[in-house]
Amino acid sequence: MLFLIFLMPFLNFLLLFFFGQFISYYGAVFIVVFFLLISLSIAFYFLIVLVQLNCIFIIKFPIQFFFFSNILNWSFIFDSLTFIMLILVLIVSLIVHIYSSEYMEFDIHFIRFLSLLSLFTFFMFFLVTSTNFIQLFFGWEGVGLCSYLLVNFWFTRIQANKSSFKAMLVNRFGDISLLFLICLLYFFFQTTDFIIIFSLIKYYFNYSFIIFGLNIYINNIIVILLIIAATGKSAQLFLHTWLPDAMEGPTPVSALIHAATMVTAGIFLIIRFSFLIEYSFIGLLIILILGVLTSFFSGLFALVQFDLKKIIAYSTCSQLGFMMIACGLSRYDIALFHLFNHGFFKALLFLSSGSIIHALNDEQDIRKMGCLIFFLPFTYLCFFLGTFALIGFPFLTGFFSKEAILTVFFFKKDIYLYILYFLTIISVMFTSIYSFRLLLYVFFGSIKGNFIIYKFINEYFYTSIFFSLGVLLFTSIFFGFIFKDLFIGFGSNIFNNIIFFFLTNLYFFNEF
Repeated sequence: MLFLIFLMPFLNFLLLFFFGQFISYYGAVFIVVFFLLISLSIAFYFLIVLVQLNCIFIIKFPIQFFFFSNILNWSFIFDSLTFIMLILVLIVSLIVHIYSSEYMEFDIHFIRFLSLLSLFTFFMFFLVTSTNFIQLFFGWEGVGLCSYLLVNFWFTRIQANKSSFKAMLVNRFGDISLLFLICLLYFFFQTTDFIIIFSLIKYYFNYSFIIFGLNIYINNIIVILLIIAATGKSAQLFLHTWLPDAMEGPTPVSALIHAATMVTAGIFLIIRFSFLIEYSFIGLLIILILGVLTSFFSGLFALVQFDLKKIIAYSTCSQLGFMMIACGLSRYDIALFHLFNHGFFKALLFLSSGSIIHALNDEQDIRKMGCLIFFLPFTYLCFFLGTFALIGFPFLTGFFSKEAILTVFFFKKDIYLYILYFLTIISVMFTSIYSFRLLLYVFFGSIKGNFIIYKFINEYFYTSIFFSLGVLLFTSIFFGFIFKDLFIGFGSNIFNNIIFFFLTNLYFFNEF
């Protein structure tokens, strides 16, 4: 039954891709939604079982990757980390599919669009359920391929072609780094299986070699390669340039990439390999500094943007930086909590912006908007609450995880960490400034756009869009409160043997 969770999206893809021409519009929507609901129901059921029994499910198939290898078999792991990622991806993907049924209704390639969305979901499932690096790499490349195909969905647009090529090329840096990492791990451990490597790393982390008089530890090299891979996929500073340009794809694609699939893969990689990272103090410091700089500069870039979707895209970079900060502080549970919360309110913001763009005949320049609060009241409510969840307004979803990160950071006692903490607080301030700036430009003030377009705006015909925004509105308000005890509650043991940290790393730079 567990295998059905990610078999259903793949079945969606096969049916729509090969038989889509024989399936009607309503038939395609029904098939996609029905199969994803089955996957979501199974995932929720087994998460409850896992929490109650505190166990791990592993499915193994006697099928080898390569004929020369006796240890690289297809196998899938379902632990608490996997189920949380599956539920996030499933909910957001289901909502995006429902939203797309109305948003992309008149596109002649609608069936192809739905099939690629399902394939995107499948590859993300493949990535998070992997038990070895070879299998993970297939999923890793699969989400990159699907992002390329979906960003370039409107392939007759030159800018979409350029953006998709840019996303693919920039991500090559991270992919090559991951390949080097796989080769290095196989050279030392003679396996790519996660469990075996995690068990043996404590015997290898002190191994080193000397180059030009420098003593270089093997584990530091492993962790640095891991960080580069995560930096490319999660659009951290220096490799972040592809993410704003990826907004050339349809808005539902932007929501799926930013909320649940592509960019979350890098953070998931860091969390999954906490067993390796915790043995590298340099690696933790690099992750922390990278996260602080990413959140700071992404917020700074968002302040001067006028494209509606690009502002939200830089906001995603900034929030991913906060997740990296939590990982650098050895609080992977809080990073996962923020990743989970962020997926819902960021999907809400993107789909709300899609409703705005749809109503204004594909206008994305916020300088040509204004006064939309009277024309799109429900969209305004969703965008308003999504924005407040983003800035961490008390008791909304974003508050519980964002404040946890800042609180953990605040109690570090070293002066250098106080400097980084100060930059992080400025980043939080930037988030509030560009978020309120966006609200003021779009929903308040005078009408700056075409009066003829404003005359025919009516949001009450969009039933699927309304339903999608309503579900995400509920999650953005309540999910942080509902799940906070599960993730970071006192005595919660959901991540036992799944996430690893040294107690001393929680207080690094402190004096004992």
